[in-house]
Amino acid sequence: MAAPAHPAHAERVRQVVEPAVESVGLLLEDVAVRRSAGRSVVEVVIDVTEDDEVGLDLDRIADATHAVSDALDAAEAITGEYTLEVMSPGVSRPLTERRHFTRAVGHSVVVHRHDGGTLSGRLTAVERTGPQDGTIVVVPVTPGLKGRKPVVGEAVQVPLSEVRAAHVEVDLTGVGPVDDDEAGSDADAGQEN
Repeated sequence: MAAPAHPAHAERVRQVVEPAVESVGLLLEDVAVRRSAGRSVVEVVIDVTEDDEVGLDLDRIADATHAVSDALDAAEAITGEYTLEVMSPGVSRPLTERRHFTRAVGHSVVVHRHDGGTLSGRLTAVERTGPQDGTIVVVPVTPGLKGRKPVVGEAVQVPLSEVRAAHVEVDLTGVGPVDDDEAGSDADAGQEN
């Protein structure tokens, strides 16, 4: 089992990594340093800024990886050999900042409010009301029962200050086993006689 690194060591690595990530126009989400199989593993989670229109693709992750590797080597922040893993936060990360919500517009979300209420639906907008605060707009969607269409409610505005926790809900509709009858008819339709 891998043991986590000392917190002061991880903070030193963060101080070296953050400017490198910012130099390629990205944001540092998190840094973790752990030991595995006798060597250090440096995990760097990066993301785009709130107003970034390009998104995080493999080329940008590669650019960040080179910048971080060069910075770690120049600062000699890691003793000995190490493995560097640079990644995006992924869909399962909690939505904790306005920029997280901005990147999630169009997706299904679950929002837990400080008052104990929960709101599930499609995140349709993030309205800025100040430098760091804002309001999210969620259109509630209740799944239809037994093949019926979902029920779509009126848009609800929730100030970010009222959000206790939130996350993107992965939509798996349309994913699953294919009905043998449908697969057979599709396969037959594509064959030439």
